[in-house]
Amino acid sequence: MRPIKSILLAVVITFSIQATAQKRFSLAKSTFEVAGTSNIHDWVMKSSEGVGSAFLTITDSKLTDIKNLTITLPAESIKSSKTSMDDVAYETLDTKMYKNIKYVLKSAEKVNETMWILTGTFTIAGVSKDYRTQVKVTTYDNGTFVFQGSNRMSFTDFEMTPPSAALGVVKAGKELTIFFNITLTDFAKSENVLVIK
Repeated sequence: MRPIKSILLAVVITFSIQATAQKRFSLAKSTFEVAGTSNIHDWVMKSSEGVGSAFLTITDSKLTDIKNLTITLPAESIKSSKTSMDDVAYETLDTKMYKNIKYVLKSAEKVNETMWILTGTFTIAGVSKDYRTQVKVTTYDNGTFVFQGSNRMSFTDFEMTPPSAALGVVKAGKELTIFFNITLTDFAKSENVLVIK
């Protein structure tokens, strides 16, 4: 009887190991949008040039833990429909000194199968600040995960003065919102491997 029990135990342990796995994922697709206001009109700037990676724990094809998530977005990849507005934004972000906007996950809390609360550090214009973000997670049959969410923040959070243009006639509001939509795919299956130095 003991050998049979041992075999059954080994099968159960093997199945558990196969059902749960921590994998590295890469950022295959991304959309970032920065929206704000001014005394003249609302404004939006967008980028789809984010790169990054994550370590996710998958159990029975479901996301059960987010161990790591790092995203880097080139600051000058964020663009509006007007070059003059972009120039003002890059001056505010001091892109000559700080080339990238970064996000690094600190902790993740699962609310339910489709909602998570992520706590992470944004570094913008050389200043870092932690935010809690409510994130909607969509799981696809091919093992791809899509994260969607947003953060309200202000220029002063990152020691920046709200930008102005036209000799101060146009002034941006203090608050802005960052929206994101990122697609994570299994790193081993990624066709294009991006290395962040």
